[in-house]
Amino acid sequence: MVFFDLPTDSKRQRKAAAKFRKELINDGFTMFQFSIYLRHCPSRENAEVHIKRVKMALPQYGHIGILKVTDKQFGNMELFQAQKEKEKPPVAQQLEMF
Repeated sequence: MVFFDLPTDSKRQRKAAAKFRKELINDGFTMFQFSIYLRHCPSRENAEVHIKRVKMALPQYGHIGILKVTDKQFGNMELFQAQKEKEKPPVAQQLEMF
């Protein structure tokens, strides 16, 4: 999970913020909320690869956080839209190759 707060006061900052979001999407992240992006990783090693990619794409300004959450922890999340409980997004199917 990558969450961020990037400045967008100038044209240059807006461009850097858009480029960062585009890099996340190109690396397989999906938007959970406007500044929170998620990506399912089948292993810790795979997660580390994507964390390195995020670090390489960091913009010059702003605040960025990376949080690793297990499938079980993510599955225990309660989501609400206003006062109604919202269905959880489907967990990505993990494929195995033999």
